[in-house]
Amino acid sequence: MSIPSFFKMYQALIARPSISSLDPSWDHSNKAVIELLADWLEQLDFDVEIQPLTSNPSKFNLLAKRGHGSGGLLLSGHTDTVPYDQQRWQFDPFKLTEKDNRWYGLGSIDMKGFFAFIIEELKQLPAQYQTKPIMILATADEETTMAGARQVDQFTNLKPDFCIIGEPTEMQPIRAHKGHITESIKVIGRTGHSSDPSLGLNAIEVMHEVIEKLLSFKQIISHKYSNKLFDIHYPTMNFGSIHGGDNANRICGCCELQLDIRPLPGMSITDLYGDLNQLLKPVMLKYPNAVELIAMHEPIAGFEQAPDGALVALAERIAGSSAQAVNYCTEAPFLQQLGCQTLVMGPGSIKQAHQPNEYLELDDIKTTAAQFRRLIKGLCFDDISR
Repeated sequence: MSIPSFFKMYQALIARPSISSLDPSWDHSNKAVIELLADWLEQLDFDVEIQPLTSNPSKFNLLAKRGHGSGGLLLSGHTDTVPYDQQRWQFDPFKLTEKDNRWYGLGSIDMKGFFAFIIEELKQLPAQYQTKPIMILATADEETTMAGARQVDQFTNLKPDFCIIGEPTEMQPIRAHKGHITESIKVIGRTGHSSDPSLGLNAIEVMHEVIEKLLSFKQIISHKYSNKLFDIHYPTMNFGSIHGGDNANRICGCCELQLDIRPLPGMSITDLYGDLNQLLKPVMLKYPNAVELIAMHEPIAGFEQAPDGALVALAERIAGSSAQAVNYCTEAPFLQQLGCQTLVMGPGSIKQAHQPNEYLELDDIKTTAAQFRRLIKGLCFDDISR
């Protein structure tokens, strides 16, 4: 089977569900997407290795390599998407639909489309002119646990010089982003009749004391840490959801708060947890065994790439703008641990990510393709091929 056209590649990737969700009713294997990429890349003379995730054998990472020697360029993306709200989509999420000069589909920019872009360019870049290896990494479960990125070191001899992660940045180079911590705080009280408060321990009232401490912690970290690279230059905390109680005339026996923290690059996650636990300690001592802090996923550190490297310089020249910092997070901190200069740079806008009617602007295709071609050539090819 030959490699299809750019449109048909896009179409085939969108058509294969690969939703990643902590809710088993939504969660899909990404095997079909991985097998598709493996077939196309093998036809381009890449050696392909596929590994199941140790945490979930139905999910897979793929690493494809073409060229000999050390170093080279790693082009990386995740194969999973978020779930979707059928009621808010005007199109079939798994059918690439062209309308209003856009391609609509789940994963069109976050981020299955990235693979179509780079494979289309690699079709036109013959291997005989390569001076450095080109590697393609396709990961699983970025949208939930980042389990795929967490185990990339299981691929032997994966030591690129450079890594570009194709998340949607409108092809602007991103050299820094915040991390992500998601916590659940559970308060277990004692139920009882509301007419006599002494019969129970009201979990909502205890949570009120917890929230007072958390608001204090929020102020502390916003003043203690700062990085002027970011528009929001301090670490943030958000109370995302809270649930407690079941009836007005019962003492609330259980209350849960879910929150996220966005640490800056360079902040110690260990120290952050230590400070948080220390601040909550008085409430925990006041109400023994009633307050529990539970990590909803393993923490993700912030990411920052030094501005003076060859990758940043080339990407800035191609984009025509300086590398920036963003407040969301990606797999970059895990891939940077491979020892490579790392950037986030890909097609589409982050404003479309995780939204109904996700789309790629067709007017951007030609420019995006040319920018990827210049990046790959600039890092891995002889002048004769340019």
